[in-house]
Amino acid sequence: MSLPGESTWWFVFWMGLLGSLGALLPACLVLFIPDGWRHRVMPYLLSYATGTMLATAMIGLIPEALERAPVHEVGIAMLAGLVLFFVLEWTVIWRHAHHDESGCPHGHGGDHGMENKAGMLVLIGDAVHNCADGIAIGTACVASPALGLVTTLAVLGHEVPQELSDFTILLSSGFSRGQALFWNTLSGLGTLVGVVASFGGLAFAESIVPYALSVAAASFLYIGLADLVPGLHGRMGAAKGVWQFAMMIAGMVTIGALTMLPH
Repeated sequence: MSLPGESTWWFVFWMGLLGSLGALLPACLVLFIPDGWRHRVMPYLLSYATGTMLATAMIGLIPEALERAPVHEVGIAMLAGLVLFFVLEWTVIWRHAHHDESGCPHGHGGDHGMENKAGMLVLIGDAVHNCADGIAIGTACVASPALGLVTTLAVLGHEVPQELSDFTILLSSGFSRGQALFWNTLSGLGTLVGVVASFGGLAFAESIVPYALSVAAASFLYIGLADLVPGLHGRMGAAKGVWQFAMMIAGMVTIGALTMLPH
């Protein structure tokens, strides 16, 4: 494969498209697992998803943010992110409870809305994360097309298991296959937005990267610890808990290995 001498808008666009949609294609295979079999393996997939989300935050996003901003600024951004996602979750809970108490029709009722809250938070957090990935790709493309390609491949490396986790969480939260594909694709386009923003206005885009990474890390920690872990405790008995724990560790190891890729 021959690369251009310098990055052009077309090259940057294709790198952004590869970084945004390239990870969705292998990850969306989970949508084609038959319902009965998927329900049996869902606790294990959710355990793996939890491990990838926590590891992405702790050994991927936070160290990356600390390389670009002082520790106290990263801490403030993460705290703001945790508060933001607490408020978002509270708003979703209150809104569905309000509809339920007032007797207004709302699809399958308040319980279905409560189940969807984790999926909504995942989509918001992943959109922020994808935008930060796009900024990294666009910044690398400014330096050289070769570095842009390497950065895009590194983004793909950690995004495939992350998108697999997202699809699993969305399906577990009550989204249909079509809804999960549509909303996750829309969230994935945040990478393309970040690429265009950074390549077109590098000075501004580069300055927000550490704070976008911090907020994304806060969202993954909040979702993993506040929504996924408590739900996993009631999904299977103690006899299968060892496998559940093993899948969570496998998710962490996967992200740990992928963070060693050059980027």
